[in-house]
Amino acid sequence: MVKGEMDSIKSTIAGAAAGISAVLAGQPFDTLKVRLQTSNQYKGLADCFRQTIAKDGFFALYRGMGAPLLGVTPMFALSFWSYDMGCRLVTYGKPKDYKLSMFDYFLAGGFSAIPTTIITTPMERVKVVLQTQDQIVGGKKYNGMVDATVGMFREGGIAGLYRGTIATLARDAPGSAAYFVAYEYFRELLSPKDGSFSLGAVLFSGGMAGVAMWSIAIPPDVVKSRIQAAPVGTYKGFMDCATKIVTQEGPQALFKGLPPALLRAFPANAAAFLGRAASLEIMHKLW
Repeated sequence: MVKGEMDSIKSTIAGAAAGISAVLAGQPFDTLKVRLQTSNQYKGLADCFRQTIAKDGFFALYRGMGAPLLGVTPMFALSFWSYDMGCRLVTYGKPKDYKLSMFDYFLAGGFSAIPTTIITTPMERVKVVLQTQDQIVGGKKYNGMVDATVGMFREGGIAGLYRGTIATLARDAPGSAAYFVAYEYFRELLSPKDGSFSLGAVLFSGGMAGVAMWSIAIPPDVVKSRIQAAPVGTYKGFMDCATKIVTQEGPQALFKGLPPALLRAFPANAAAFLGRAASLEIMHKLW
């Protein structure tokens, strides 16, 4: 097996480890974010947390986790593989000792969002419906991930599962670009000059990557969540949904869910990059 193939395999496995780590660390914050984005019944983050626990119990914060847990393996694996491919594309034809610039990382990060959208959209569609079904349709409609996936497919076919694709790409392309640029910037800034592994550098860089992404990704994420949670026919598309939100609720509504997203961003992505780095270290030692 040639080095390029080996590197791709390692990148894929490391990406899967990153995804699992991120979901386990960040799911409660994600549930609160989605609930704030899709309902006006909460006064804020603390009230959303209180009502959720009081009504449905602590484990309601992990509702819908099955979908991302099953989805993160291919999603994060594909994301990090695509990012590595993006890095190779921007260095194509360049000298072997060429050092990537931050703009190169930006382009590679944006590229990584294109293939991952294929997996992210149906996964998040199921997750959002499970997280919000009690407040959108007035009760529990689906009993878990499999039931929701089958039910939505029966109701709307493959298009039903892929509702919100444009909004997902509008969120993830700029978000992923910021994500990987921030990680590479802080990693270069904080890592030891001898290139040795630094736990602190990985954790802080990963956390800041998440903060950078969600600092710019919340408005399209709000639109995505509304489109994916709403009954069929509520919105004609991305721009129609965004326009209705601003017209009816004001521009500030596009930033609903920002506090829990930022609270989740640092620990979840610190865990993700730690999972990736740790798995790479192990694999480098094994083969």
